[in-house]
Amino acid sequence: MEVKNCKRCGKLFQYVTGKPICPACKQQDEDDFDKVKNYLYEYPRTSLMEVSEATQVSIASIRKFLREDRLIISEDSEIGIECENCGVTIKSGRYCRSCMASLNNEMRAVTRPQTAPKEKQDIKQTDPKKTKMHYLNKDKLN
Repeated sequence: MEVKNCKRCGKLFQYVTGKPICPACKQQDEDDFDKVKNYLYEYPRTSLMEVSEATQVSIASIRKFLREDRLIISEDSEIGIECENCGVTIKSGRYCRSCMASLNNEMRAVTRPQTAPKEKQDIKQTDPKKTKMHYLNKDKLN
């Protein structure tokens, strides 16, 4: 295990995996998430500013929850974030559907095994003795 300073509060903690923040800050994130989620269940058509003021959770944290796909906003809500690629307004995640499809196609093209076109190679006739497997006789070396 590794000892790190929390990126948020600066306290030392034993880092295992995930975000480099201490358990107390992780718990604060979870509490903030629960506040926002519960508020949005109760008031689904509120603006980002209203949610932030009512829950005392920063707008940046709410946007982070949306980017992480932890929150999904209804289509009729005023809340939205921008696609990181084209800038169109989306309700959650990092990319809109068309950019996501485009990125998926690009990834498939990159990861798909490339098959070289079969070309007819000019096969030269060689001595059959040279094409067969054989061993080197040590007596003939001397």
